[in-house]
Amino acid sequence: MKKYAISILALLWALKCSLIYADIQYQITVAQDGSGDYTSIQQAINHTKSFPDKRITIRIGKGIYQEKVVVYAWNTRLSLIGAGPQQTIIRFDDHFNKINLGRNSTFHTATMQVDGNDFNAEGLTIENSSGPVGQAIALAVNADRVRFGHIRLIGNQDTLYVAGEGNRQYFNNCYIEGTTDFIFGAATAVFNQCEIHAKANSYITAASTPQHQAFGLVFFDSQLTGEKNLNKVYLGRPWRLYAKTLFIRTQMEQHIAPEGWHNWSKPDAQKSSYYGEYLSSGAGAAPLLRVKWSHQLSTKQANEITTESILSRDNEARWWEKSPTR
Repeated sequence: MKKYAISILALLWALKCSLIYADIQYQITVAQDGSGDYTSIQQAINHTKSFPDKRITIRIGKGIYQEKVVVYAWNTRLSLIGAGPQQTIIRFDDHFNKINLGRNSTFHTATMQVDGNDFNAEGLTIENSSGPVGQAIALAVNADRVRFGHIRLIGNQDTLYVAGEGNRQYFNNCYIEGTTDFIFGAATAVFNQCEIHAKANSYITAASTPQHQAFGLVFFDSQLTGEKNLNKVYLGRPWRLYAKTLFIRTQMEQHIAPEGWHNWSKPDAQKSSYYGEYLSSGAGAAPLLRVKWSHQLSTKQANEITTESILSRDNEARWWEKSPTR
């Protein structure tokens, strides 16, 4: 009799669990014309299950979504899939002076903020439309195992903030534009076959890599393009003393300054930071004219630096290669 009662309880518990999971939406649609589950991206995110047992995919229809989007830390395993970078646009216009919350106002300006691990996004434009008015983030990412594919990031100063000590982020076939320090932060971030477009004579990257972290910002097989008449765009400068940035097999146009790198008036950074290139090409590639404290990698060194060696940890699956819907 006792065994029978235990079996009944187990069945009831299993039934309860199945009903809970049956109530979770794993496929959600957002459409401005009302044909989807929601008309707002944030609405959809707010109604997703926290810490789901498997991936939740939100498909976003065509249109310009004038809203700030936050993927919270409990929104793990979430995918946002747009109709294409030219068709699905997320846009907002916060900037440092508009936020006006003190010296850290920059970090409140993001059009999209991603704090949930194992996030994926594809086929979107994320834009900070405030214009050249100072610090104004389009995308801020403070999460681990995050993947972006075919994304356009549009902004000016501080377009992309890759944040979080130990966090790993992957950008594949993306377009990123800006003016000053428009790719910055402490995360380990890989950019594969991306176009990085400078809009002013200034600085592309501003890494703040922690001292013990092996990699900061790494660009593979990418293009550095720029507006016409630019001639003094630096590859990077150190936001913090141990900044690490690498450009591997990168095509560089003439807007790149021959010296390549700037120390941000921090002489100590010339010893503690690590800035390197391998097989840069194009009019902006000038290995003999680069600052003496930067590095030209050997073939052996470059061959040891792969996406897997940078992003893999503890024999985990190659998460950066997964489809954004799985």
